[in-house]
Amino acid sequence: MTKLFEVPLYPYKRSADQDAPTPIRHPVVVIGAGPVGLAMAIDLAQADIPVVVLDENDKVSVGSRAICFSKRTLEIFDRLGCGDEMVNKGVVWNVGKVFFGDRQVYDFNLLPEEGHKRPAFINLQQYYCELYLVERIRALQAEGKPIEIRGGNKVVNLVEQEDHTIVTIETVDGAYNLDAEWLIACDGAASPARRLLDKDFVGRVFEDNFLITDVIMKADFPTERWFWFDPPFNKDQSALLHKQPDGVWRIDLQLGWDIDKEEEKKPENVIPRLKQMLGDDVEFDLEWVSIYTFQCRRMETFRHGRVIFAGDSAHQVSPFGARGANSGFQDVDNLGWKLKLVLTGEAPETLLDSYVFERELGADENILQSSRSTDFITPKSEISRIFRDAVLDLSEHYEFARPLVNSGRLSVPSVYDGSPLNGPDVDTLPVFTRPGSPIVDAPLGNSWLLETLEGDFVLLGIGVDVPDGVELQGVTVKGITVPKAEINPFLQARYLNEADQAVYLIRPDQHVAARWTEFDMDNIETAMNIVLGKGGQGQ
Repeated sequence: MTKLFEVPLYPYKRSADQDAPTPIRHPVVVIGAGPVGLAMAIDLAQADIPVVVLDENDKVSVGSRAICFSKRTLEIFDRLGCGDEMVNKGVVWNVGKVFFGDRQVYDFNLLPEEGHKRPAFINLQQYYCELYLVERIRALQAEGKPIEIRGGNKVVNLVEQEDHTIVTIETVDGAYNLDAEWLIACDGAASPARRLLDKDFVGRVFEDNFLITDVIMKADFPTERWFWFDPPFNKDQSALLHKQPDGVWRIDLQLGWDIDKEEEKKPENVIPRLKQMLGDDVEFDLEWVSIYTFQCRRMETFRHGRVIFAGDSAHQVSPFGARGANSGFQDVDNLGWKLKLVLTGEAPETLLDSYVFERELGADENILQSSRSTDFITPKSEISRIFRDAVLDLSEHYEFARPLVNSGRLSVPSVYDGSPLNGPDVDTLPVFTRPGSPIVDAPLGNSWLLETLEGDFVLLGIGVDVPDGVELQGVTVKGITVPKAEINPFLQARYLNEADQAVYLIRPDQHVAARWTEFDMDNIETAMNIVLGKGGQGQ
């Protein structure tokens, strides 16, 4: 049977650029047609910014690779126009369980409360994620949006200029050049763009290896995340089990450091390991096998002149916690609206410095959490192992120990505390919707708050009237008023606390820019000046 990742989705086709007498200049060029690169292109095209995606390949990724997509990522997919496709195909889960040896010691629910449109996570093979993103690009092209994806276009050289980058591309028809006013490198952990610019990562590589397999089988495991410390089928190591669509299961098995990777990937060595875990009577087929090593690293800075890095090309973390791909989509969410405003002249180029600040802050948080998870999963000393095992034993019976269990702190949206774009705040309002925080979804009439916001600047009045729409600092800001009679318990708890009204200024990436308990247009004007990167002081 033909696999999805064997079918060309964007085959090579000669472009007009290749026949031009001089290089054609494009406002934005994205390198890499993985999930982050595709999402980046969609975000820009939806804002009518012309964008070209270049990729050496012409197909979706081989193997499931990234599979856990978080609630925040699903909300970003909603804004990009493909959230329903992802969720309808994906396996929804909120619950995880932790085992020590052969007994369960801990479980957790990542979304125990109601009043959210999206679940905590879905599991979905990366190739489906890429498929739905490519289909979204095709839909945008049909609408006449300025987006193009070029398969079989390998970037082989980059020359930085003051106001653009010269990109040399190799194809079956020969090489050609184009000029990119802005170049966004979303070309993965091995990033050719990073290598071509002679940039590198800083951080840690952990001395351990994990076997990652996609197994097709019929099994009655629940749709939960199961993690084992020191299981009987993988003694002194760890294991992870996740359910995916189409009867595919993700299994990760810790192998240790001193191994022969090529030998360990051979079916004759993989299958016995899986039989130890699943039992001899379980029938299964291998779909994909790989070996990975923990890395928690990032570039020193994500922007180099007119070249900006996003996703795995900018930062890497261990897979436990699903912080890799999800943080890449937060990069997209953060960068798209800022680059659009710079290209349209609505904001100064210095606004892009806030991408560097905010997403490096997010990367550092992910690296910190991922490093801690790795140290807990793979203790580096005997005393560390004794401590870990004691925590696991205690967690079976004592609640105080459970927060110390670390099988991978799962991805959460970044909060940009200290961002130069943060405006004034009222600290009596809920802490989790302070400036820099992503908006928390809630029911709103017959819809959802995030659906109403879409991807605009929004002035949200809860219990207080705000203008239906207003021009602030040359940018249109949409107004949404929630009358007092329509404030439900979810809005009250997430946005008001004990207050009876509040005003929120919200960025296009659905992060809070500023908030007040009274409507005052002068204060809002000042805050808008700040969020556009033009300076000013909040009132």
